[in-house]
Amino acid sequence: MKQVIIVRTDIKMGKGKICSQVAHASLGAAEIARERFKEYYDEWKKTGQKKVVLKVNNEEELLKIYEKALEENLPCFLVIDAGLTQLKPGTKTCVAIGPAPDNDVDKITGHLKLL
Repeated sequence: MKQVIIVRTDIKMGKGKICSQVAHASLGAAEIARERFKEYYDEWKKTGQKKVVLKVNNEEELLKIYEKALEENLPCFLVIDAGLTQLKPGTKTCVAIGPAPDNDVDKITGHLKLL
């Protein structure tokens, strides 16, 4: 089991902002998994809560990955920033997929590079 968080690289975010957005995504997807994919969540918790952070070049790529995760019925969460600090309100910053089986997540994100 693993969780993958995908971050846009085309928007200006400081390191702290990126970390905050990744945390929002991770927690959001984990909460969805805990409610709707309990077996995935429980196994992930027992096995170290593996997380991998990847990157995409733009919003279009981010949304394609999010839509594929929804189509595959995987726990996923899209972060839309409130615009209180560095970004405009409504900026889509990252997506988390999982916790879910590695192979299921890799089908959608296996071609992406590490952040």
